[in-house]
Amino acid sequence: MSSKLPVLAVVYVLLSPNSATAQTIPWPQWGGPYRNFKVASPPLAESWPEAGPRTLWSRPLGDGYSAIVSDGSVLYTMYRKGGEEGAEETVIAVEAATGKTKWEHSYTAPLPSKMNPGHGPGPHATPLIAGGRLFTIGASGKLRAFDKQTGQALWARDVYNEFGLKRVGMKTDRGFSSSPLAYKETVILPLGGPGQAVAAFDQEDGGVVWKNQDFELSPSSPVLIENGGETQLVCFLATEVVGLDPESGELLWSYGHEIDYQINALTPVWGDDGLLFISTAYNGGSQMLRIPKPGTNKPVEQLWFTNRMKIHFGIAIRLGGIVYGSSGDFGPAFLTAIRAETGEILARQRGLAKAQMIFADGKFVMMAEDGTLALVRPKETGFEILSRAQVFDSRSWTVPTLVGTTLYVRDRSSMMALDLSP
Repeated sequence: MSSKLPVLAVVYVLLSPNSATAQTIPWPQWGGPYRNFKVASPPLAESWPEAGPRTLWSRPLGDGYSAIVSDGSVLYTMYRKGGEEGAEETVIAVEAATGKTKWEHSYTAPLPSKMNPGHGPGPHATPLIAGGRLFTIGASGKLRAFDKQTGQALWARDVYNEFGLKRVGMKTDRGFSSSPLAYKETVILPLGGPGQAVAAFDQEDGGVVWKNQDFELSPSSPVLIENGGETQLVCFLATEVVGLDPESGELLWSYGHEIDYQINALTPVWGDDGLLFISTAYNGGSQMLRIPKPGTNKPVEQLWFTNRMKIHFGIAIRLGGIVYGSSGDFGPAFLTAIRAETGEILARQRGLAKAQMIFADGKFVMMAEDGTLALVRPKETGFEILSRAQVFDSRSWTVPTLVGTTLYVRDRSSMMALDLSP
């Protein structure tokens, strides 16, 4: 198996976090440059005025939870307009400096027949920038490729109909949610089902390069890890987390994680020490797994399990020996810190429910579901909230995006750019 890093990863690994170039690292995909919600940045403000950080611009935007990606000068995201039947999904490119529309492309996208849009009709997945192309997939399973400069549509696939996708979850369907991942000249997506649990599409023409495995689909987005010098594809699927060869989809390892409704939504969190963190709600909980190095023939080992940390649909970030996240499902939600090696709960703190977060300049920037934006310093003994401000009035489930010192945020009706510089 090839041990080469994917092209995007090579670019960013070569950048020193303290270099001038690293200070303007773009945000090309779900989770940022490294797909782990961390980014090197210039110094950020240690606190904000009571009204919050300075607004550079604000503009209306349609419904959806897709995060914002950026190549440094242009922002890309998705939204939905119109009713459930015959409605359109729209891919939009926005000038980062002004918020003005550069181009947009809309297509008819009726929701899947068994989809429940009660928490929003999507889109849910985040676009992917790879080279000169932009790749998107909506809640309706319409996979698209565009020229990122002009918005010209290059190719399209309808994965729900072409591959006969089943609904995600045992009782309902929230629509397709997994964000695409670039590996060499392919775009990788979980699809679910016999012989097609995960598939790789050619970036140039959308052809299927490979599809493999029999696992069922979940909303989680895949990640690439470096394990013992090997690049492995990690997918958190309906009842297990698996490691695959990104060249072929060959199964390398797997470990079970069964929950109610089969809605595993967290993006797995990898550590350089070979530990993989996964967490879910729906009578799930959190596991820390030790992933065997290639060639050792050892099984995956569970270090610990706890149901005191249950991440519903958000993300988690590992800093050194501690994993941070917003824990809670249908009741109270707590900012939680847990020791990676033992599962010991180090801190639980109320106040920023269902917070989506990124890490830069030693601080978390968090967006709570009620539209509260907060600047938080992580500590082993808790979370020090440096500043907070109400920036949205509606449900805000989208993780923020940081490029340099500019933060881009959205809710279900608008998006804005905020200045986080000192």
